[in-house]
Amino acid sequence: MKIIVIGCGKIGEELAGVLSHEGNDITIIDKNEQVVQTVCDRYDVMGVVGNGASYPTQLEAEVGSADLMIAVTGSDELNLLCCLIAKKAGNCSTIARVRNPEYNTEVPFLKEELGLAMIINQEQTAASEIARILRVPSAIEVTTFARGRVELLRLRIPEKSEVDGLSLVEMHHRLNANVLVCTVQRDGQIVIPNGNYILRSGDDISIVCEADAEKIFFRHIGIRQQPVRRVMIIGGGDIAYYLAEALSAYGMSVKIIEKKFERCEFLSEKMPRITVIHGDGSSRELLEEEDLGSCDAVVTLTGIDEENVILSLYAKQSGVRKVITKINHITFKEVIDSLNLDSTIEPRHLTAEYILQYVRARRNASGSNMETLHKIIDGRAEAIEFTIKDDFKRKNISLQALPIRKNVLIACITRDGKIIQPRGADVLLPGDSVVVVTVDSQLDDIDDIFEDR
Repeated sequence: MKIIVIGCGKIGEELAGVLSHEGNDITIIDKNEQVVQTVCDRYDVMGVVGNGASYPTQLEAEVGSADLMIAVTGSDELNLLCCLIAKKAGNCSTIARVRNPEYNTEVPFLKEELGLAMIINQEQTAASEIARILRVPSAIEVTTFARGRVELLRLRIPEKSEVDGLSLVEMHHRLNANVLVCTVQRDGQIVIPNGNYILRSGDDISIVCEADAEKIFFRHIGIRQQPVRRVMIIGGGDIAYYLAEALSAYGMSVKIIEKKFERCEFLSEKMPRITVIHGDGSSRELLEEEDLGSCDAVVTLTGIDEENVILSLYAKQSGVRKVITKINHITFKEVIDSLNLDSTIEPRHLTAEYILQYVRARRNASGSNMETLHKIIDGRAEAIEFTIKDDFKRKNISLQALPIRKNVLIACITRDGKIIQPRGADVLLPGDSVVVVTVDSQLDDIDDIFEDR
């Protein structure tokens, strides 16, 4: 696909890299010549220096032949104007980033009136991701499918666990666990295991199960599940706003610490049930005064990655059970991983997932059946939900007879509201929702999981 990305900030650069890696023809537009040159050199994409909302600039980027234009500048209004001009100049599909909470209730109207394919709000997306993790605090990562009925959970097997040294087959027999282990990460390597794979304490595993079924499995393997009731959020930006709303709706007690007095006033006015503290969240004295150690969870959402990491480590040292760290742009990811932080959130990666899902669906000439796409395990694997269509050629054939590609696993089937953990004798039928986990494949369509497509 020919795609134009307007705005080369963190998310714009992320999109240019991800979409170019997938084989798309990418052109970037930004006013900053140095930024354009850097991104072009790094990802081998085309670049245009100029105002993305300018008709001549879009023509120079060949908007007339583009399939998709994505506007991710720092201004919501500019993004919407870019999309409007692109629709008139090239009649391509358009995606706009709109972040201001004041526009949140107007999203359906804006999409309809401006003909947008999608409106993305990375702050709201990040807040939803954090809220899901806090609902299952013992998990590192939580991904949902089938409209929330199926969960993919990432967790670490604790020391002296009952499953240490057991094969997956033995684990299922001994625990009678209604879960499917999809991936195992050990010593930096990720594998999709078979039934003979031996689990070890310290393994980072991903499991698929029905929503709320994880509690039994966690108890069996030695993970204590305690609900989160008190949450401290350090940093009062838009992610904090959306997150506090969500957690309050769950019945959690939320406290936000924010430096800027005007922002504190805004948060207090918009969310009177939330406790808002005006102060420096990096102050040890303030954190102790606000009883950091008594919180069930702490979420660090300042605008500085290094500060978030330090605050998260301090929260862990203070005895906080669950800590979530926002990271925007730290180059040395392996260093962050070595710090053994509970969970990290990278808003730009989450946004790229949603756009990548749309691009792959559009790229499939026959009309994709892709419903959901999630990058998991720090982007090193994918979990994708497909819907089986009426013209699916392999229906009613047992899974064990299908030529499924290496490093691809059918993790879950949802049929008529019922969750099916796949076995060799199961089949795929029209209307089924199917979750596929893959380590190294780029899947556009359910047919891509087979060797002889």
